[in-house]
Amino acid sequence: MNSTATPPQPVTAIARRRIKPGHEAKFEELMQEFIGFVLRQSGHLGINVLRGSSDSREYTVLDRFASPEDRQRFTASPEYREWMQRLGAVSAACPEVQEMGGLAFWFDLPHQPPGRPPKVKMAFLTLLGVYPLSMWYPKLVAAILPGQSGWERGLVVATLIVVTLTWIVMPALSRLFERWLFPQHR
Repeated sequence: MNSTATPPQPVTAIARRRIKPGHEAKFEELMQEFIGFVLRQSGHLGINVLRGSSDSREYTVLDRFASPEDRQRFTASPEYREWMQRLGAVSAACPEVQEMGGLAFWFDLPHQPPGRPPKVKMAFLTLLGVYPLSMWYPKLVAAILPGQSGWERGLVVATLIVVTLTWIVMPALSRLFERWLFPQHR
């Protein structure tokens, strides 16, 4: 085995989908079934479905895979195509799908040219965002859900960390450290 070979990097597919008026409940029902299907797939690392607000028809799906090959194999399957037809029937339009390797999607600033900061900078900023959340959320969840098992609390903690990092912490840190992350684009 070649020790210099680079291990495959995880890939995140971010799908933004607008649902037809009055079809939100059906979409959510279908997504619950779809999540069960997705979680059984080889190379799948996790999925999060977020709704803009309780009265929004906008949904964002974050779907992580161990490698681009795992994602490609998944999306090439007949079962996946069938699911996209079922979800498409309640959607107002085709979803906008964007794929990003590793953690790069956290450092995507709209006014910056395409490209990503060096991995060491992304790792440092991610640690800066994750550390306080990983200290605070377990205590909060344990207080709110004292009777739940460890794995259930762990799932809630992981979900809270991912959601908070994706929509609050990492966008704020990316803007705050923009000059350090992208010095060549000043």
